[in-house]
Amino acid sequence: MEQENNTQNTNSNQANQYFQKQDLPSATGTLVLGIISISSFWCYGIVGIITGIIALSISHNSNKLYKANPDKYTESSYKNLNAGRITAIVGISLSSIFVVIIFLYILAVSTFFSNILPFAN
Repeated sequence: MEQENNTQNTNSNQANQYFQKQDLPSATGTLVLGIISISSFWCYGIVGIITGIIALSISHNSNKLYKANPDKYTESSYKNLNAGRITAIVGISLSSIFVVIIFLYILAVSTFFSNILPFAN
């Protein structure tokens, strides 16, 4: 009787090993790229836009995997994925605003100097 219980416990432990939830692939990578996107938007906006777009494309594939089989993946990795998507969107937004500000600044400076400096016709 005791041997049967031990055998059942061993079988259930082996079954649990095969059915344990796993982390979403690229959830941590998405979060890291999203944070880099936010923290590097001031690099003329280019680095922030590139890393944000990469993070969104990676998160799209992982999000499809989670939607197809949510019981297979851990909830914490899904939360990391969503946090990464949000930080990527914020990073892209900040970087885009920064690019527009730089463009307007260059336009204003060039207009200012074109009106001040005399040009020979």
